[in-house]
Amino acid sequence: MLKPSTPASVPSGLFRVPLAVAASFTVLTIGTAVGFGLPLRDPDGFLGPSYVRLPAILALMVLADVAPRTLLRRPSVRTMHRVAAIEFHRRWPVSRLVVTAMGLLTFYLAYVSYRNMKSFLPFVRDRVADPLLQTSDRWLTGGHHPGDVLQQILGTGVSAHVLSSVYVSYLIFVPMSVAAALVWSRQLSQGAWYVAALSFNWILGAASYYAIPSLGPIFVERTHFTDLPRTAVTDLGESLYRSRVRVLADPHATQSVHGIAAFASLHVSVVFTAALVAHLIRLPVVLRAILWTYLLLTALATVYFGWHYLVDVIAGFALGALATWLAWQATRPRRLLRDLPVVEETKVPA
Repeated sequence: MLKPSTPASVPSGLFRVPLAVAASFTVLTIGTAVGFGLPLRDPDGFLGPSYVRLPAILALMVLADVAPRTLLRRPSVRTMHRVAAIEFHRRWPVSRLVVTAMGLLTFYLAYVSYRNMKSFLPFVRDRVADPLLQTSDRWLTGGHHPGDVLQQILGTGVSAHVLSSVYVSYLIFVPMSVAAALVWSRQLSQGAWYVAALSFNWILGAASYYAIPSLGPIFVERTHFTDLPRTAVTDLGESLYRSRVRVLADPHATQSVHGIAAFASLHVSVVFTAALVAHLIRLPVVLRAILWTYLLLTALATVYFGWHYLVDVIAGFALGALATWLAWQATRPRRLLRDLPVVEETKVPA
């Protein structure tokens, strides 16, 4: 049996700057918690501690990459383990495992710090700017309420359920897109660009929350959304509000985190980043069209359900563009690794 050739090493510098930035943001988060006497929480702690969860996620990502490639080679039961080992070594040299782990750690630090900074918001900035944002909405729409306008145009039946599905799919879209970028990018530098951009979205998003703290129309103008049917978005909103009440009552007595903030829209910024990066690296046309459509529907859903003001959406586009540019500066995908190492196919005995 032939042995796979040794793949070229993957430069560890892909995530050097993004990881340093994310780590600095984590230090700021810890300092804020200490300074204001607030607890640090792992928002996904129900899945286990991070030192267990992160390696498990990485292992699942590798398995999802290697297993299909192994099965496509149609090995016998006797040679299955050898084929899997060959595919693993071909696709996942140590250098690539290290870079992928660094990318996952960068994203995790930025995300968890973002969630904690968002939870600290009502204790650090106790006044909200919703009246100002409400005024801006009326000014932009000629005196009308944007949510009412969209509900009249789109209706409150099937459209509500469609937009609800789009909005909550974001919770799956983000981790899936991170996994796809780190595992299946034809050029790992481009995957690093995307993951770094998402990490910068969390950091810039937290900064925007503190710059203009706000709750959003659904929490301060609920009467404009009473005609909407009950959807998954309704359940999400009620869950976030219950968590807000628990955290405000006693942040030390609950494992919940405060998760309500309107300016800017991170739904819009993150999906815009995904569509923009996909467009710039020229992913297949069909995928690009899907992402731009997803972005449009996401932007509509945020206003339709009252999660965000119009300026939140506009700011989301600006924030996503800035995060993408900063990530490009940090990873320089055109100057680092281009294509993943290509090795000759290895013959395996039947």
